[in-house]
Amino acid sequence: MSSHQEQRTRMVERHLRSRGITNPDILAAMGEVPREDFVPEEMREFAYEDGPLPIGEGQTISQPYIVALMIDAADVAPGGRVLEVGAGSGYAAAVMSRIAGEVFSIERHEPLAKAAAERIDRLGYDNVSIIAGDGTKGMPDEAPFDAILVAAGGDKVPEPLKRQLAVGGRLVVPVGGEDVQTLLCITRTGENDWSEHDLGGVRFVPLIGAFGRYENGSRAATNHQPARELSLPECIAEAAEPLPDLISEDFAAAFDRFADRRVVLLGEASHGTHEFYAARAAITKRFVERHGFTIVAAEADWPDAAVLDRHIRHQHPREGAPRPFERFPTWMWRNPVIARLMHDLHALNRGRDPKDMAGFYGLDIYNMSSSIEAVLAYLDEHDPQAAAVARERYGCLTPWQAEPSTYGRAALSRGYAECEQQVIAECRDLLERALEGDGGMFGAAMNARLVASAERYYRIMYYGGAESWNLRDSHMADTLDHLLEHRGPDSKALVWAHNSHIGDASATEMGRVRGEHNIGQLVRERWGDQAALIGFGTHTGTVTAATDWDGDHETKRVLPSRSDSYERACHDSGVERFLLDLTPGLHEGLRRRLAEPRLERFIGVIYRPETERWSHYSEAILSEQFEAFVWFDETTALRPLTAHEPHEGVPDTFPFGI
Repeated sequence: MSSHQEQRTRMVERHLRSRGITNPDILAAMGEVPREDFVPEEMREFAYEDGPLPIGEGQTISQPYIVALMIDAADVAPGGRVLEVGAGSGYAAAVMSRIAGEVFSIERHEPLAKAAAERIDRLGYDNVSIIAGDGTKGMPDEAPFDAILVAAGGDKVPEPLKRQLAVGGRLVVPVGGEDVQTLLCITRTGENDWSEHDLGGVRFVPLIGAFGRYENGSRAATNHQPARELSLPECIAEAAEPLPDLISEDFAAAFDRFADRRVVLLGEASHGTHEFYAARAAITKRFVERHGFTIVAAEADWPDAAVLDRHIRHQHPREGAPRPFERFPTWMWRNPVIARLMHDLHALNRGRDPKDMAGFYGLDIYNMSSSIEAVLAYLDEHDPQAAAVARERYGCLTPWQAEPSTYGRAALSRGYAECEQQVIAECRDLLERALEGDGGMFGAAMNARLVASAERYYRIMYYGGAESWNLRDSHMADTLDHLLEHRGPDSKALVWAHNSHIGDASATEMGRVRGEHNIGQLVRERWGDQAALIGFGTHTGTVTAATDWDGDHETKRVLPSRSDSYERACHDSGVERFLLDLTPGLHEGLRRRLAEPRLERFIGVIYRPETERWSHYSEAILSEQFEAFVWFDETTALRPLTAHEPHEGVPDTFPFGI
């Protein structure tokens, strides 16, 4: 398989099928047509990324997903007659030629039309005709058409194109302003009747012609000046719902609209911001107290979270269990907000039936050592013979328990699967026994899963790229599914994790360019409209973070957000603290404006302001990432309970004795 063929296959799977394009004719056609032949030589290495590319004459070739979406919406079918307005390089026409009976395409730039026709001829696609002309007039001599696709945006739908549709035919056309348009699908339902529906926000070059815009960009069909379009910050201010102060009892009430969901994911733009933690804690307390949520699952290690879970569910601590969350970065979970939340959950659980108590669970895979200890401790108590077998199986991991990442280096030098079979066997044994109805085995089974995932994670992390990230987030999503199954059909979960984990990766550079998925994307795919993804953001302030991994935490100043970021648009709205509901069908005008990719800031446990653009910003589409976005214009650093990282000053009685 050639490298281009591999890229086409990956494009079809990653950018099309995974985003809901399932028509087999479209997938086959886009897997066949060589997109690299339709872009300039210097752009060929980017041919299969999901983005538009310049092709000359101020025009672009549309991103693959948009091409597929428009063909799908137009219902281009075998044997059909299709008109395309805006041939560009000829790529979309070539794709449609692999499906339809005849394709007619118009391009107003004669050099592009000529080059496109030559490409089509070289490829032997003999059912395509490309001409230079005014596409807004259509091709009346060839009408009617079963489908018409317009790859440029005007103020309104050109009337000639509507009239050249066959009854039952579909016209897909972007309509709106010069920056962002609405992609409309118009169906001719009778001789003088049409229906339409909205496919979402898009951004196309202007539609120029007698029934579009003139060359200077002005309207062709009217002498009236268009009304001033609201700026993005003005649109945000119009849709924003101001939130009360965090200390208000009513702060979390605005989030009740999501309380009917099975899974609610609560993000954060950094791992060290007080307001993000306090807001999530308020929402969590309310949802547990009033809305039947029994699972609080966090981007935290399972064994450490289990220590807190036993406390809040009024269980005695496990004898010999280590103190939780003593590893870098301790401030993520050893802070006053988490301590107070644990007190609150402990109080809410008092008097409840054990099956109705809220639990606190870790989803992450880092703490291999503690997980091994937990598995062995359970087996020592319940099945000493099985414990002996497990120790033998886990024995090859013990040299790296203090520093698990070194196992990856050893595995690469000695062979990839030194421990995998033993660990997976232990995991399988425990899971099988857990599924046989031994409820007490659940925690040990989950720890065994963690060990198996962590072994693979540390082994592959030295490859770089998407594989280790994808393994980690798949593990977290799978753990969440196991928790929901374990807690029963009526269980509901809140998830605390970074925006980079809970915002749908397919709407970000991490998914579209780097091939990474995350919990948010996987939860949406598995739970659909039963899930709500809620992101958080800020403009400036202070943050608790380190300069290097395992370094001491510092209080750092957060630089004001960049002018080309979503954060700056939120800041310029002038609303200090708000909830932005991005649910489809609500504020559609704003959703279309937010569909234009912009930079978004991500601060983890490391923050390096001096390289902020490259180390902390990534391109995203906010309206596709989240169901809602929570804004705090200026934020403050989370207060750690430790004086230094990672071990000094940790209170023995955390979280109840502070």
